[in-house]
Amino acid sequence: MYRAPRGTQDILPQDQPYWQFIRDQIHRLCTLYGYERLDPPLFEETSLFTRGIGASTDIVEKEMYTFQDKGGDSLTLLPEATASVMRAYLEHGMYVLPQPVKLYSILPIFRYERPQAGRFRQHYQFNYEAIGVQDPALDAEVISLAWRFYEDLGLRDLNLQLNSIGDQNCRPAYIEALIDYYQGKERKICTDCRARLKRNPLRLLDCKNEGCQPIIEAAPKSLDFLCPECAEHFATLRVQLDLLQIPYQLNHRLVRGLDYYTKTVFEVWAPGIGAQNAVGGGGRYDGLAKEIGGRDTPAIGFAIGLERVIMTMKAQGVQVPPWPRPQIFLAHHGSKAKEEGLRLVERLREAGFRAIMSFGDRSLKAQMREADREGAEYTLILGEEERRRGEITVREMATGQEAQVEIGRLEEWLRERLEGDT
Repeated sequence: MYRAPRGTQDILPQDQPYWQFIRDQIHRLCTLYGYERLDPPLFEETSLFTRGIGASTDIVEKEMYTFQDKGGDSLTLLPEATASVMRAYLEHGMYVLPQPVKLYSILPIFRYERPQAGRFRQHYQFNYEAIGVQDPALDAEVISLAWRFYEDLGLRDLNLQLNSIGDQNCRPAYIEALIDYYQGKERKICTDCRARLKRNPLRLLDCKNEGCQPIIEAAPKSLDFLCPECAEHFATLRVQLDLLQIPYQLNHRLVRGLDYYTKTVFEVWAPGIGAQNAVGGGGRYDGLAKEIGGRDTPAIGFAIGLERVIMTMKAQGVQVPPWPRPQIFLAHHGSKAKEEGLRLVERLREAGFRAIMSFGDRSLKAQMREADREGAEYTLILGEEERRRGEITVREMATGQEAQVEIGRLEEWLRERLEGDT
């Protein structure tokens, strides 16, 4: 028997209310904040990611789903969305529009990583990007949207982690200090960190190995190496977060995993699914556009893994509106009654009622049990005798009371009783 590939999952009907609730919140909030939807293709030229994300990142080295198509081109399923959004911004000349251009997407992301709680090889991501303006006030607004999104979902005990990793002017000095600090400590750090020390030193701070933690805690802090421009940007952002009454915690270990980040980086944490408690992360990426062949373009964005959010909602006991159940179930006995019932159910749907009917040749008793399992408010019972009289029996499932209703005025009768629920 076939099963879903490792690291993937089916989103079953019982989980769809969570997904619909989240999608509704995304569309509502993005409209309030002035974001427009962009849907990029699910695969891009591989070089977009090797140049944009960074060739020495774990994503590029270990996690991308890359293939050669029949034309010989190297393509990669989206391992993240920001590079694709920036490519679309440049390709379609969005830099001539009023800035910032605010875009959001909801799309699947593909990474070959070890499956664990909240981590999948295919997961769905909500990301939003504000492109074209270098302003700490925009950083604050991007953080505000993330914070409000989680609050409106009903998540509790949120924690905003905040840092600045500088830019191309001041980060080299910090990286040099970090490398100097780790010299002579190679035997005390894990194998992965020894590789990071040579290829991507910033990622040393992101290591989860227990043996590396004391060394990381004493490492130099990026905030101590910021140039005047980056320091002023970060100080202004902190003032604006205070004005918005968004609490935050400085985290010198927060660097994010992609090379394109500059200045502001942040994550939102929420308890619920064990040690991996980050439910979203993002930051500023002012150098990405130039890295992929465009002009210098400041930008900031945030990405949210929706499976992790749903797992956290469930762990915290957040309730969402249930999927609407059928209002009407039609049971029938007799071949002519079944034919008439098929037309009647379609007529009720055209009138705006959620209506289903029984299929197969089950007994009336079995059909009534099905109506009860479906959660229908009313069951219509149509037999040959009722059909000849032009009437139908309507049973209110909650009380068991029945009424005989003329088929010609059935919609009117139902609407009076289901007003506000159609």
